[in-house]
Amino acid sequence: MLIPPVFDNAAILRQVDELLTAQRFVEAETILREALASGSGPIPLWRQLFHALRQQGRIDESRQILEMIVLSLPGDMASRFDLAEVLLSQGEFTRGWREYRFRYKLQHTVMFERHVQTPRWEGQPIKGKTLLIHDEQGFGDTFQFLRMVAWARERSGARVILEVNAESLGLAQRYVGYDELVVRGAIPPAFDVHCELMSLPMAMGLQLSDLPGSVGYLNADPARVEKWRARLADLPRPIVGLVWAGRPTHGNDAQRSMSLSDMAPLAQDGITFVALQKGPAAQQAANPPPGMELVSLSDQIDDFDDTAAILSLLDLLISVDSAPVHLAGALGCPAWVLLPFVPEWRWLIQRDDTPWYPGMRLFRQPARGAWPPMLQSVSTALGQWRDDTMKF
Repeated sequence: MLIPPVFDNAAILRQVDELLTAQRFVEAETILREALASGSGPIPLWRQLFHALRQQGRIDESRQILEMIVLSLPGDMASRFDLAEVLLSQGEFTRGWREYRFRYKLQHTVMFERHVQTPRWEGQPIKGKTLLIHDEQGFGDTFQFLRMVAWARERSGARVILEVNAESLGLAQRYVGYDELVVRGAIPPAFDVHCELMSLPMAMGLQLSDLPGSVGYLNADPARVEKWRARLADLPRPIVGLVWAGRPTHGNDAQRSMSLSDMAPLAQDGITFVALQKGPAAQQAANPPPGMELVSLSDQIDDFDDTAAILSLLDLLISVDSAPVHLAGALGCPAWVLLPFVPEWRWLIQRDDTPWYPGMRLFRQPARGAWPPMLQSVSTALGQWRDDTMKF
C-alpha cells in the first residue's frame, strides 16, 4: 500500500513566503502544487497558490482557488477582497462590487473605515432626505468615481453633501452634481444617510454598459489655464506630458512605476516632452534620456489645479498608472497609460482601451517587468501619432 507523503505545512508556508517575496512565482507554484496535490490542505497554502498564479497573470485559475476558499471559509475577508478585485478585472461588476465592500475588513485597512452613525445608502429613492457622499482612498479613486455623485443625486432624489479631500477641493468645486461641498476633516451639516464614494457602484448596481456616462465631468480652473498657456507658449508642438512613477507608498508601486531612463525609447525628433512628475522621482528630470527634449514643470506644479490646467493644454499625456491618468480621463484629455503585467482591477484585462475613459489608450507589459518591449510599441505608436498630428 502506498503511503501518501507527509508535508510540514509550516515549513512550506515559510519557504513559499520567501519565494513569493523574491518574485519566484513558478518555483512557489511547483512546491505548492505538490503539497496540495490531494486537493485538500490548509487555507494559507491555497492562498499562497492564488498569489503565485495571480502574479503570473493566470487569472482564471487564481479565481477558482479564491472561489473555493470563500465557499469553505466565508469569513476570510482577505480572500473575499481578492476575489472582488479579480471579478472586477473580469468585468463581473454585480458580484465584484458586492465583494468589494469588504475592503475595510482586513487587518491593515480596518483602521481606515469611517464609522458613521447613520445608515448606508443602498440606492433607494430618499426624496426629502440628505445624503452625505464622502471620498476615500487615493486621489485617482476620487477623480475616477466623482462622476457617480450626480448619478446618485438623480437616483436618490436627495439633497447631496459631497465631502472630498483638501487636495481635490478646487476640482470638486467646478463639478456639477451636488448641493453642498465640504472638505474632509470639517464637520459636515446634518445628514440622514451616507455612502462612501467607492460604494456608489454597489449601491447603484453599476455595470460596464453604464460607462462612461458624461465625458469631461471635471474642468480646469480658467485662470490656471491662462497662466500655464503663457508658460507653455514658446514650446514647440506637439507637447507630450510624462509621468514615470506613482506614489511610492502604493502597495504595487514597484511593479507600476519605472525610471525616466526607462522611457528612453520615446525620445524622438519633433516632440517636446514636459515632466509632470511629482515626488522623489521628479529629480530624474534633471538628466533626461539622450535625444529627449524635456522641460520639467514639476517644481512649478503646486496642486492638482495646476496639473489639470497643464493637462488641458497638452497634446498627449503618457503616464504609468497614477492620479494624473485619472485626472486626464476625468477632464477628457488624451492619455496613454503604461500598465504592468498584473494591473489594478479597474483596467480590466486583455484590452487596449477602457470603458471608464473614452479615447484613452492602454499599453500592457507582455510579461512581468517587461517594460522595454512595451515601450518600443509605445515609441512606434508615438511616431505615428506625431506624424498624424503634424499634418494638421
